[in-house]
Amino acid sequence: MTNQQSQKTSVTVETVDDLAKLVNYSLMDTLNSDPDATSNGVDHAPRQVFSGHYVPVKPTPIENPEYVAHSNSFFAELGFADSMAQSADFMSLFSGDLSNVPEPMSKVGWACGYALSIFGTEYIQQCPFRTGNGYGDGRAVSVLEAVINDKRWEMQLKGGGRTPYCRGADGRAVLRSSVREFLAQEHMHALGVPTSRSLSLYVSKTETVQRPWYSEGSNAQDPDQMITEAVAISTRVAPSFIRVGQLELFGRRARKQEHPQAMAELEQLMLHLVDREYADVIDQQLTNEEKVLLLAREFRSRLTSLIANWIRVGYCQGNFNSDNCAAGGFTLDYGPFGFCDVFNPQYQPWTGGGQHFAFLNQGVAAERNFLMFCTALSPLLMSKPDYLEQLQQLVNGFSAEMEAKMEQMWAAKLGLSTFDTALFNELETLMLQTPVDYTLFFRELSSLPDDIGPLTKSFYRDLSQAPKGLEQRWSAWLTQWQSLLGSANDTNKKPRSRDEIASQMKLVNPKYTLREWLLVPAYQQASVGNYSLVRELQDVMTQPYAEQSQDVEDKYYRIKASEFFGVGGCSHLSCSS
Repeated sequence: MTNQQSQKTSVTVETVDDLAKLVNYSLMDTLNSDPDATSNGVDHAPRQVFSGHYVPVKPTPIENPEYVAHSNSFFAELGFADSMAQSADFMSLFSGDLSNVPEPMSKVGWACGYALSIFGTEYIQQCPFRTGNGYGDGRAVSVLEAVINDKRWEMQLKGGGRTPYCRGADGRAVLRSSVREFLAQEHMHALGVPTSRSLSLYVSKTETVQRPWYSEGSNAQDPDQMITEAVAISTRVAPSFIRVGQLELFGRRARKQEHPQAMAELEQLMLHLVDREYADVIDQQLTNEEKVLLLAREFRSRLTSLIANWIRVGYCQGNFNSDNCAAGGFTLDYGPFGFCDVFNPQYQPWTGGGQHFAFLNQGVAAERNFLMFCTALSPLLMSKPDYLEQLQQLVNGFSAEMEAKMEQMWAAKLGLSTFDTALFNELETLMLQTPVDYTLFFRELSSLPDDIGPLTKSFYRDLSQAPKGLEQRWSAWLTQWQSLLGSANDTNKKPRSRDEIASQMKLVNPKYTLREWLLVPAYQQASVGNYSLVRELQDVMTQPYAEQSQDVEDKYYRIKASEFFGVGGCSHLSCSS
């Protein structure tokens, strides 16, 4: 799931009939359906779901769908013809209408339940039934699983209507949030960060819903008005959508022996996760207990790498609860996310998120999610105390692995062979005191400037207005950094040339990131039927490391304008979508 994936394809899919030949519903075929569910998928009212891995649900189509965008690069990877995105049957399927899909496609989709943990604390209060049996995919309906070029993909509609987990909400997503998620997923993939992918985005020409949002120029923390917005459906795609919270739900049921099949259902879900996400690294011949330990070890490795990648590119998830943490170790759920403008360890784009999910706290939040992952799996090891001890050791070792990945990442951003603590600590202090634009600073540094002149492009205030001595400290830091650049930690390695160092740094430090103030005009124009800026952003942000045209650079490679600071929906946002 990185941008290193091969563009070669042996399958050509030109129609939905072609796609139908590739379907393979592993989740519905091998896991348990909720015994209280309807067989026809007409199951849209909030209710408790006590057992089973999924609920069959028929999505609710949006009215009069109109094409907004599709991912050209992902279509190419899948072998899909671009023309499909605007064909009637493809648009119908991925705007929620399964009534006419060809055999053997299912005319019913599915939604899954999960539990909620916030920063390592189990919650049930937000469930309307106060039991935890109402959490799950409230407006996300999976409609397809297909094996394409030997790789399994699950396709899920975001905003596909109510499910039993909707907790009284309308099951819809609005165009604004759908544009954000559609662009962000493909941008993150292009950045080389593991992520769910975007397939297509359709908006209704006639159906609207009301949402709280910010009035023009509002500095309020939370939305201050209700607005009418067009509903949309984006299709997100991943090898699976199994979340840590999903494992937690079944772990809690097994731990509390909530029904006779609780332990068996936890084991089934664990094995299904291994098949879907870890089959290449976990041998099917191992015992289930061995699989649990190896699964935890592999997930820890993926999760620590993911967080280091997030921080490398300036990304903050905003709401990194266990239910927003993919058990496959990739980025999932682009709700209150944001990309740093001004470097700030406590950057938090979501007004409801708290500092525990802030930018440089994401490693600790991930550690809490890993703890909940292991806690959920621990009932499967109760007969093996030594295995439980090994699982605990994996939990205990998380912070050391996270620190090692972070040091590797910072060294790479600075073009160094090894991490230098003193150099980095002084840099962090300087970036905070100046302050600097996170993306622009590291990109300018990647050109290996001889003095601080080029770096000032990233500064949010003139050094003449800065505290006394700050300019001299920057110059001293730059001199020290330059002296370390050519050193090699391995005496057998030939020292790298300046050109090699600069080229490597430019593959680590993106030139373009998807800031909120760039997104706002795109979804504002889209709301009146003009999708040109959405498509322009898609083009620019899927080439984030490239030197693009001067027009693109002038428009997108610049610091945040002063008038955007503190503005609701631009500098911060609620979770309303």
